[in-house]
Amino acid sequence: MAGFGTPRTVYLGEEDHRRVTAAVSAAEQHTSGEIVTILTEKSDDYLDVALCWAAAASLVGLAALAINAEFYIGLWDRLTGNWGAEHTPAELFWMAGLFAAFQFAAAMIVLAWWPFRLILVPGRIKTRRAHDRAVSFFKVGAERRTHGRTGILIYLSMREHRAEIVADAAIAHKVPDEVWGEAMIDMLGELKEGRTAAAMVSGVEHVGKVLAEHFPRAHDDQNEIPDRLIEL
Repeated sequence: MAGFGTPRTVYLGEEDHRRVTAAVSAAEQHTSGEIVTILTEKSDDYLDVALCWAAAASLVGLAALAINAEFYIGLWDRLTGNWGAEHTPAELFWMAGLFAAFQFAAAMIVLAWWPFRLILVPGRIKTRRAHDRAVSFFKVGAERRTHGRTGILIYLSMREHRAEIVADAAIAHKVPDEVWGEAMIDMLGELKEGRTAAAMVSGVEHVGKVLAEHFPRAHDDQNEIPDRLIEL
């Protein structure tokens, strides 16, 4: 459905991209780990959530129709010019079906406005979708692409205000997820202030320090994954 898309927003300029790339290069000077950075506008369109809300609106409409049947039947008769007509059960079912369809369509039209739709997405769903998207990007862009399984992804999903850090097997084995908490807090703090590039740079610097401690750079280390920020 074309109405469910939104124009893509460019969050970072060329200078911001250079800042993030430079931060990744600097961090990798001290570790054998490979840092991948991805910034995306949104992690999902949440069309399924919109459909659920529209279906709920349709059911609520049917409940209202049942509670106020005489009012709605009278309204139907005035609209169709059949005042006081006797309706067969089949006609009543048709009325109810059309009413439910109208409610569903109206809700979908309202939910086509992305900001409103996003408000109605529960926070847990936003978090789960952002995590799943980050993991999918990691599998494509970093997992198993380093000699020592030391790739790590820093992921920002702007519309949801979510950040994720996903690590390859060797890093996950040595570094518990809780260690990345400080990096996440700093990143989200910068994002709340509208400093997107600073958020990514902060995350890279925190991750780089942890990697340098657990995976110091070897003399023969090679850069296996490009340092540039990927903005989708």
